[in-house]
Amino acid sequence: MIRFFRTGAEAVLAGLLGVMFLAFSIQIVFRYFFNLPTGWTTELTVTTWLWLVPWGAAFVLRESEEIRIDFLTAMVGRRARIALALAASLALLALYGLAFWPSWKYVSYMKVEKSSYLKIPMNWLYSIFMLFLAAVIVRYVWLVWQLLRGRDPGAPDPTITTSAL
Repeated sequence: MIRFFRTGAEAVLAGLLGVMFLAFSIQIVFRYFFNLPTGWTTELTVTTWLWLVPWGAAFVLRESEEIRIDFLTAMVGRRARIALALAASLALLALYGLAFWPSWKYVSYMKVEKSSYLKIPMNWLYSIFMLFLAAVIVRYVWLVWQLLRGRDPGAPDPTITTSAL
């Protein structure tokens, strides 16, 4: 079931990227070949980018693919790595938790505004941030649970280079 949802999230991300590329291409053709700038393509490109980044970070990016500064965790043992990961996770949970209600109020307030060309209510456009916050909070609650059960976040291996791409 998780694989099904993950594949769906990746499909949504690919769709957003496709729409963004198509809108950007239309914008270039209309502007430089027909000398007819179009505002809706710019707005659609920005909107898809606005959704693409938090969607990918919340639903597609794995914890192991996140960029981390791990020079400290590379120097300590298993128990200290768990303690550091737990402290970082709890701090992030606190920060995201504190941001949730004010963000909800702001996104709800933005229903009074609409985008310039596409006339989409701004609360719909900004609602991705609420999905992002909820998904990240759930992810870190799960991570804290795993850490409390003794799961080692893993010692970084300096001989292995990875990319989040």
